Amino acid sequence: AAYISDYKIQVHFDNGETRIVDLENFLMNEKRIVFHPHKDKNFFKDFFLDMGAICWKNETDLAPEFLYQIGKAVSKEKIIAERN
Repeated sequence: AAYISDYKIQVHFDNGETRIVDLENFLMNEKRIVFHPHKDKNFFKDFFLDMGAICWKNETDLAPEFLYQIGKAVSKEKIIAERN
């Protein structure tokens, strides 16, 4: 997975697909307090992968199934280099 900009992450899935996941709407409308730190872009950018989930240091994560569902497919020409 790689941070792109704002609240967008490029994620490569086990089925070979790469999708851009824009989490801005999710985070800005999320009522659970545990996700409030993610609105800070510096916090948001500091994610890591664990078993396919995007995780943050406050022990929050988003399942790969959710990321796949909301992600938009990316053409091979637009895929950026993996950084994580």
